[in-house]
Amino acid sequence: MAARTDHDERTDADAEVPALKRRGPGRIAMAVSVLGELLITAGLVLGLFVVYSLWWTNVVADREADKQGDKVRDNWALDDSGPGALDTKAGIGFLHVPAMHDGEVLVEKGTSTKILNDGVAGYYTDPVKASLPTTGKNGNFTLAAHRDGHGAKFHNIDKIKKGDPIVFETKDKWYVYKVYGILPETSKYNVEVLGSVPKESGKKKAGKYITLTTCTPVYTSRYRYVVWGELERVDEVDSARTPPKELS
Repeated sequence: MAARTDHDERTDADAEVPALKRRGPGRIAMAVSVLGELLITAGLVLGLFVVYSLWWTNVVADREADKQGDKVRDNWALDDSGPGALDTKAGIGFLHVPAMHDGEVLVEKGTSTKILNDGVAGYYTDPVKASLPTTGKNGNFTLAAHRDGHGAKFHNIDKIKKGDPIVFETKDKWYVYKVYGILPETSKYNVEVLGSVPKESGKKKAGKYITLTTCTPVYTSRYRYVVWGELERVDEVDSARTPPKELS
């Protein structure tokens, strides 16, 4: 057996050095790594939730609203016996607000989350009952819709200005309103804005009003945004359903 030289011993010592320095990551480093992975995962989950809330729910709601809207118009086309029934499960008519650029909005009875999540506007039955314009009586036709997600039909409510038109379409009538008052922020518990005479809008006597309400600021439900309009005229629907000049 050959004798070991000084060179061999130095080589063995050098080989042991890396082995002594190879240590696993410290506890702090491991904790930071795990925390980082958890944060990345949470970020992905949050991102997916935002996409679901602000995009996918709009897609689903728009599909449902279109289906229900088509059903309403089909019923109108089939019924030649007179004015269409207003209080139907499918909807009572369509809201048109050019300033919001949202096209027509189906209007249904009630303002529960379940109803509004279908991408429609609902008229109040509680805490203050809306006055439907079709009755011909004085009162306030009060409506609500989502501002974000689930169709977001009132997302652009802040684009409405005084003097802008709001049109409500039924089977046989066009109800043309003119915006006269806007309240950018108020408590969600402020039911005075829904009164038959909306005094907070500056009105002091009975009339034929319309009120649009939704959440504000955007992406929250902390307060309410309110727009008031007053009926200017009622046009008959002709056989071609020619819209009033305000919608041209």
